[in-house]
Amino acid sequence: MGVQFSQPWFLLLLIPAGAFLYYAYKSDFRLSGFRKKLALFFRTCVILLLILMISGLHGFTVLHDKQVVYLADRSDSMGDSARITGWINESLAAKGEKDGSAVVSTGLEGAVERRLSSADNAGASLNALLEQRFTGLESGLQLAGSLFEGSSDSRIVLISDGEENVGSMAAAGRLLKDRGIAVDVLPTPKQVIQDVAVEELKVPDKLYQAESFYVEVMIRSTFKTSGELRIYEDNREIGRERVDVTPGENRYAVKGLAKSPGLHRYRAEIFMDGDEAAANNAAFDFTRVEGPPKVLIVEGTPGTSGNITAALESGMIGTEVIPPELLPLEAAKYAVYDSIIFNNVSGSDVGGKQMELIEQAVRSFGIGFMMAGGEDSFGMGGYFKTPIEKALPVSMELEGKREIPSLGLILVIDRSGSMDGTKIELAKESAMRTVELLRSKDTVGVVAFDDQPWWVVPPQKLGNKEEVLSSIQSIPSAGGTNIYPAVSSALEEMLKIKSQRRHIILMTDGQSAMNSGYQDLTDTMVENKITMSSVAVGTDADTHLLQSLAEAAKGRYYFVEDETTLPAVFSREAVMLAKSYIVDKPFVPAVQNAGDWGSLFQQGVPGLYGYVATTPKSSAQTVLSSPEPDPILARWQYGSGRTVAWTSDLSGKWSKEWVSWPGFASTLTEIVKWTFPQFTSSPYEVTTETAGNQVKLQVIAEGENPPEKLNAVIGDDEAGEQTVELIQEAPGRYTGLVHVSKPGAYLMSLEDASGEEALQAAPGTGFVVPYSPEYRLSSGSGEEAMKRLAEVTGGRVLSWDNPAEVFDRQATSRMNLHDWSYPLLVAALLLWVADIAVRRLALPWGAIGARLAALLRRRPAPAEAARDAGLERLAARKARAASFYGGSSAEPPQAPPARERSGAGSSARGGSPAPAPGAAPAGGRKAPPEARDGARKGSAPTPPPPPPKAQGEGKDRPEDTGPAPEGGSSMDRLLKAKKRGTR
Repeated sequence: MGVQFSQPWFLLLLIPAGAFLYYAYKSDFRLSGFRKKLALFFRTCVILLLILMISGLHGFTVLHDKQVVYLADRSDSMGDSARITGWINESLAAKGEKDGSAVVSTGLEGAVERRLSSADNAGASLNALLEQRFTGLESGLQLAGSLFEGSSDSRIVLISDGEENVGSMAAAGRLLKDRGIAVDVLPTPKQVIQDVAVEELKVPDKLYQAESFYVEVMIRSTFKTSGELRIYEDNREIGRERVDVTPGENRYAVKGLAKSPGLHRYRAEIFMDGDEAAANNAAFDFTRVEGPPKVLIVEGTPGTSGNITAALESGMIGTEVIPPELLPLEAAKYAVYDSIIFNNVSGSDVGGKQMELIEQAVRSFGIGFMMAGGEDSFGMGGYFKTPIEKALPVSMELEGKREIPSLGLILVIDRSGSMDGTKIELAKESAMRTVELLRSKDTVGVVAFDDQPWWVVPPQKLGNKEEVLSSIQSIPSAGGTNIYPAVSSALEEMLKIKSQRRHIILMTDGQSAMNSGYQDLTDTMVENKITMSSVAVGTDADTHLLQSLAEAAKGRYYFVEDETTLPAVFSREAVMLAKSYIVDKPFVPAVQNAGDWGSLFQQGVPGLYGYVATTPKSSAQTVLSSPEPDPILARWQYGSGRTVAWTSDLSGKWSKEWVSWPGFASTLTEIVKWTFPQFTSSPYEVTTETAGNQVKLQVIAEGENPPEKLNAVIGDDEAGEQTVELIQEAPGRYTGLVHVSKPGAYLMSLEDASGEEALQAAPGTGFVVPYSPEYRLSSGSGEEAMKRLAEVTGGRVLSWDNPAEVFDRQATSRMNLHDWSYPLLVAALLLWVADIAVRRLALPWGAIGARLAALLRRRPAPAEAARDAGLERLAARKARAASFYGGSSAEPPQAPPARERSGAGSSARGGSPAPAPGAAPAGGRKAPPEARDGARKGSAPTPPPPPPKAQGEGKDRPEDTGPAPEGGSSMDRLLKAKKRGTR
């Protein structure tokens, strides 16, 4: 046993404390005698105790015993625990008399088999009930660490194969290291058995009714054998195959057919010859089967989509055919389709709003999109820089690919007052988009007109596109409408341009002020091989005049009711000037990068007679290509959706060999099915995390008003069902725990429980709980993990051949500290209260002190004590009488001593006997020091004054008029007595 200070520098406070106590003793005049000394003593003790407490005074005991907790892994991978029990009992035989031991078992969680004990007959029976399908070494280590008592040499002995699958023993080891607890490990080799396990089962996330699919199974084996693989859908067998497996991974695919809509569970089981473990012979998955898919076909020319509808319907895919003018203007109406096909549709027939909605449906909602070629499709359809081009895997620009004839283009744009607002802005956007399609060697001019023509961009080589675009952007709207001067000025400038192809585009929304003289203009155009196309915007335009001008000038006439199609019209016109966009020569497409479509073209590829040239985007996958090479079939992922570009036609003009090919229907069906959505749109995102026999659900609700209460309804494959109330941790984020008793595929639906009745909040989904990782084929990393744990905590790697090694070591000497701060504080508080009592309470402190002093001295003989007691009682009565009659200020009489001390006699001063030394006067006050000193010196004390006379008595006596006795007047004596009483 010893003592020590944790903060010894606080002991320096004893120096100022001693000075303070000395000053307090010298300066405190209110107390005197024993009372003053007692108060000073208490105060000294209080200060001393407080200084010791803040200095960290504590005791300690040096310990040399050992404490060992055995942690036995009793999971299923460890096999029989009899070997572990025997090894622990053998090691306990070597423990010392004072050494303690305990036993803990662990499976999914830890359990105490026996608490810490130093008894020699303590055994190591392992009988606790555990969940043995999992190995949770972290839980066991935490429980073992909590059993140690005091600060002895603490150590955990871990007996395991190290193949943990719940928690982290490394994390528990770091905490044990901080506590000074070492972990010795006894690695247990995993039993080597013949085992075949189903490690993986994969089914497509989404299927359509009547769709064929493959169930993919991965089997891992430790030996070569054969057996049977069975596939079940909702506990109904749908496939059975005889398989041969070899050591390692073995993969198989079993074909299935989605027959009924809804969520379906799938299970794969194996029955193998010589397999010694059955717990890992099944795997699970689930999928959603939708009703027949539906595809929207938009055809540019009526009656040209028969080949497409026949092919898709043969693959159980529903179709709906509409013209481009009937495309929906609401985003929700596109969500009912799984994919959209544009069959040779011109961009001038598709409104800008519809293009934006289709692009959004592909990017955000995962709806598929496919464009089939033709003379009015891709670049020929005016899709340059449109939302549709953004979604496609190909671009419409061909610059740098082939020699295109030089172009001379003049845009004649109406800028009258009727064009104000959206019309003029779209007209400028159309002109700018057309300029962007041209090359630096092309010549461009822009003339805007109202009553008179105004050359915004005089005809010039397109050297600086930015300057031309900026000039077009500055066109204002004002004035009337007069077409003839503008067309005449444009023709005059066009005659000066030397280009291989020359073209004028006229756009207006009104009536011209004059309608004569146009015949001469169109005749001049035809003679000089100049063409002109006209665009009538809205019903107010002079459609008859514009159509006749286009026909007379060998151009094209467009009537645009939706002005948002203007950019597509201008782009189409610019592209049609370069006839090289259409390649109309026979060839056989080459397979370039088919990927999973490779099987579609294993038997060869039919020939084609033409296509529309495009450029593949950098991240697109070109499946088939032409000799140039241009993409014929390309695909890519765009946002959440998938899109496909087929640059030839599907009507038979260029693809007559394809549409007559026996594999056309299945090939087109597979191409379109590839574009179908890969997920089910839902306002809730559900994630699951499996830990042991619990599944943690996390649901995130999208939108501004998430439900207040959300429940998850979980169903298993035996018609069992449980409802889990999800806790809302944050707005729109919910969590919950699901307890599962066995592996399998569990179906789940979400219910909004905010109202009186629970309503389904989202489409059903599910999650898979595989068989425990305890039964997976061993990776062999468990022993290394245990060795790292021992190294981190300062433990050892033990051997099965030497159980006594557990206690065969020198115990580390450790101090067991005893905290004394609380007792010191309690003692200081009690002494502080005593100090207050001494200073504030009016008690006979003199008598108390005298009695304490008498007890400390040697007690007198019985006869002398009796005589002294009588004298003391007489002196006390006299003192009380003197005090009562006002003589308290005089020195009290003292009794004669019982016997002579130190050879000195006792002579009474004034002839009056004195009380015994140290005797207390009446009233409990101690005799003054002078009296005691006189008694010690043997001199007679001063006799007390006579008692006061009664009222009126002796007034005539001469002695009453004499001087006042020593000690002052009666008033003085009363004041002094009052002061003494208040002390």
